[in-house]
Amino acid sequence: MPLYDFHCRDCGQTTELLIKASDTPLCPHCGSGAMEKQLAQIAPHMKTPGLIQKARAQAAREGHFSNYKPSERPRLK
Repeated sequence: MPLYDFHCRDCGQTTELLIKASDTPLCPHCGSGAMEKQLAQIAPHMKTPGLIQKARAQAAREGHFSNYKPSERPRLK
């Protein structure tokens, strides 16, 4: 199921929802069914140097190397 951005015409809130394409969403804020699907810009998966750097910093804080290529991982003896 893909993520979609929806804008509620009744309360004016914009929400990202995970729904089936065939489902009609209800606004999580006011419960209205007057939701409009919005166009959302898709970011390339881990292709931006800033995203890679951020993911690597988080991995280092958490103590794992899942965001590094095998050739970049430290060698354990």
